[in-house]
Amino acid sequence: MEYSKGTIGRVFTVRLDQGDDILSELEGLAVAEDIRSAMFMMLGAVREASLVVGPKTNDVPPDPQWAKFNDAHEVLGIGNIFREEGKPKIHLHSAAGRGKSIKVGCLRGESEVFMVIEIFIMEISGISANRIFDPKRGFAPVTFSDDN
Repeated sequence: MEYSKGTIGRVFTVRLDQGDDILSELEGLAVAEDIRSAMFMMLGAVREASLVVGPKTNDVPPDPQWAKFNDAHEVLGIGNIFREEGKPKIHLHSAAGRGKSIKVGCLRGESEVFMVIEIFIMEISGISANRIFDPKRGFAPVTFSDDN
């Protein structure tokens, strides 16, 4: 286990509107506000999205299994923002439901807002963390350094 201790810095309340792309808008905000480490919560609705809903098999690195939809779903999510190769990387897990259909997974690719999404971002100050790709694991875990 690795960890780093910090404090809550700036807090952002964000509203995304009909047709906005969730990941693209969050990345743009992270660039504009120089957000380097943060966690966030999200609620609202999406019209279209793609979720990784687990690996096809229990092998590492994983071969992702996808669930896609293109009709309005209610959505809840929790995620973080760290830098990967100098750019903001959004990691967002969410649950999306419509009627009796429920999907839970990692939101990736395009994601179109239906009506509204509200996001509450809490910046983490006093830590130095980045995502560094690990080819053996097939993803970029958060890595901590002593630089603040």
